[in-house]
Amino acid sequence: MGEWQQNGRRLPQTGQHSTLTMAVMMNAYRKFAAGYYVKHGEPTDTIYGIKAMLKLVRASYTHTQVIEFGPLALKALQSQMVETGSSRRYINDHLHRIRRMFKWAAGNEMIPYEVYQRLTTVDGLRKGRTEAHETAPIPPVADNVVEQTVPHLPAVVADMVRFQRLTGARPGEVCILRRCDIDTGCDVWTYRPESHNTEHHDRDRIIVIGPKAQDTLRPYLLRDVEAYCFCPADSETKRRREAHEQRVTPLKYGNRPGTCRTRNRKRPAGDSYTNDSYRRAIHRACDSAFPAPAPLARLEKETAKQGQERLTSTEREALKKWQSENRWSPNPLRHTAATEIRRQFGLEAAQVTLGHSNANVTQIYAERDLSKAAEIMRQVG
Repeated sequence: MGEWQQNGRRLPQTGQHSTLTMAVMMNAYRKFAAGYYVKHGEPTDTIYGIKAMLKLVRASYTHTQVIEFGPLALKALQSQMVETGSSRRYINDHLHRIRRMFKWAAGNEMIPYEVYQRLTTVDGLRKGRTEAHETAPIPPVADNVVEQTVPHLPAVVADMVRFQRLTGARPGEVCILRRCDIDTGCDVWTYRPESHNTEHHDRDRIIVIGPKAQDTLRPYLLRDVEAYCFCPADSETKRRREAHEQRVTPLKYGNRPGTCRTRNRKRPAGDSYTNDSYRRAIHRACDSAFPAPAPLARLEKETAKQGQERLTSTEREALKKWQSENRWSPNPLRHTAATEIRRQFGLEAAQVTLGHSNANVTQIYAERDLSKAAEIMRQVG
């Protein structure tokens, strides 16, 4: 009975290994992933990578028998992604996803183990030994750039940026901050997020909040203990209030407050920010703080009204390049905090603050401080 349940409530078929197609195996893996990669009732980011991988394999090997999918087929997919302009890291991620799918199928006795074992002989693409382009590492954002952007942010989002810069928290941890998750019993507060990236590894996450971050957070603690501190609805209310205070037209003319609002909005202001809405708010502020030249500014307006489909490929690339150079996202704030902590207190302090179990991960976030090496060379070099 247990084997029947593990086989998707199907009886095992004799000789199914020789006739099983890639379409059947991928469909079974898709159903498994849809139920496995779920967190608090919502799909995780992993599921979107798996869907992209399945789409890639399905385009060329839908009707191929699984036992015929070998190392050459995997290398052909690698070459195909290189030709389409995918980055080396993206290609290697897809390689791992394909192997993981075959490993799952072998573990459920859908395919012979040898089929998965053959795929392990294919190495990922190495840096400098492939035509696939490299993705640039995410650098920390300079504090002066943040200071120029903050005046163009809504008041709530500006405080989110300040809080993340001071604590080094992840963007998602800032978005789900609640009063009930904060311990204010000591001079230094502690914040235990209700959800974090490593909770499925049975690890605890504690974010320490110092005096400066406490001053930023204190006005948002005067609410229900279960409510999110940074609420988009509050930000929208403040924005409307400020717009009304700056109104020049008399009230007896034009629209009155509350009379010109869209009913049943597709995306109404919710109770908490998401990573995407947090990032979009910062990007809009960056567009205001660092305006594009006239030709690109026109493209930005057309994109906001009609989408990028109306732009040519050249215009789209030019606009994308400008935005990538003049916009920053919440993640670099974490890099900035990590770099400063490592420079002042060392790598181990940055590791503990950021909540990493391995110092090698912290080195990705915290840039090396070369000023110490320069000072040494001034004396001995």
